[in-house]
Amino acid sequence: MGIVNLTPDSFSDGGQFGSVAAALQHCEQLLRDGANVLDIGGESTRPGSPAVPLEEELARVLPVLREALKLGVPVSVDTYKPEVMQAALDLGVDIINDIWALRRGEALQVVAAHPRCGVCLMHMHRDPQTMQVAPMAGDVVRPVMDFLRERGQALKARGVSADRIVVDPGIGFGKTVAQNFSLLARQRELLELGYPLLAGWSRKSSLGAVTGREQARERVSASVAAAVLAVERGAAVVRVHDVRETVDALKVLSALG
Repeated sequence: MGIVNLTPDSFSDGGQFGSVAAALQHCEQLLRDGANVLDIGGESTRPGSPAVPLEEELARVLPVLREALKLGVPVSVDTYKPEVMQAALDLGVDIINDIWALRRGEALQVVAAHPRCGVCLMHMHRDPQTMQVAPMAGDVVRPVMDFLRERGQALKARGVSADRIVVDPGIGFGKTVAQNFSLLARQRELLELGYPLLAGWSRKSSLGAVTGREQARERVSASVAAAVLAVERGAAVVRVHDVRETVDALKVLSALG
């Protein structure tokens, strides 16, 4: 899953793809590099990031989604606002990727009412403004599993089939460095939920903490290593900035048989 941030303030590539043309060129490059899915978002969710007004988010994402849908690959919209979800689904978007796991407004109803869209349910402790001010305490694997199980059940109770659901443990979303790595070390336990797993390690600050790389752009090698480890431990999807490098590394892993 290749990341397309249409934001001025994302932690890694904010401001790079502010125009529709620049964003579309980036989408096309990600596909040339080997991406299978495009994940397009118009609001940064880095720690401390402010919320974006609805109309502004719609203005950022809809023109790019409209063009990206012509590229012939599944398109995901990264949003927690039900109005954005509905507008994107009306355009033909394939996947809703929600850091709030459909807990805001009518988001659950919007997804449940759609006959076929995929949905990624992510675990987040608190909210983007406060999640790293007061992260989780103690062991996180079981609380994360319990949360994701409950959100999956909430969807299934509304008639959404399990094969439409993917779960994401939310690396960096209200967890300490040690907790993030415990989720990777014990990732196979998350597979007990019965859903495909999405891993989002790309350029995260926990990688900087263990490598000493302060700048997000300096964490490519660490990101690739984390993606390979995540896939080796059962992740079905890796959400990455550096598609070409990750694809090459995963080809090496797959060559092992």
